[in-house]
Amino acid sequence: MRRSIRTLTIVTSAIIAFAAFYGIRQDAQIIPKTAEPAKQGMPEVIILAKDSKFGTVTFNHVKHNSGEYTVDGPIRCTECHHVSQPASEVAKHPPLKTVWPADRKTTLTMELFSTDPKGAAVAKCHDCHARKGETPKLLPAIPELKDPGSTTITTLTNQLAFHQACDSCHFQIKINRPDSKVPDATVCTSCHKRS
Repeated sequence: MRRSIRTLTIVTSAIIAFAAFYGIRQDAQIIPKTAEPAKQGMPEVIILAKDSKFGTVTFNHVKHNSGEYTVDGPIRCTECHHVSQPASEVAKHPPLKTVWPADRKTTLTMELFSTDPKGAAVAKCHDCHARKGETPKLLPAIPELKDPGSTTITTLTNQLAFHQACDSCHFQIKINRPDSKVPDATVCTSCHKRS
């Protein structure tokens, strides 16, 4: 009887050891399937003007790019991110001059960004249009613009660039769609909200 128990114990131990070893080896041999990398979408909402005395501005990318906030369809990425297109395209829209990176061959689109966010090379507005007294990240100085018909030079700081871009579009929508709920570009608190 002792012999049977001992034999049974040895056989059971061998089976357990074999199963454990085989199980470990099996796990070691299994290479998990790699899922396709998730497409990265544009940030849905961006909070701007974090240091404004009037409060922050909530910018909704999705509503601007879907056509919900425009007169005639979705806003192209390059209407705001104007440096994100080849120099030949920028030249068609004076007074714009800057392209980033300088040898850029692609035009920023949502599709390009979602498939290759790094390769899409999206510059943030403040990368070129820094605050007054600061040096931009991508340019040696804040862009300047000579006002047509005068000698006045305007420095396109972050604040001024945003206001020019946003206000001109909001004015156009209000004129073309008076029933629109577009923020009133003449009232700061239409966009700026204190938390």
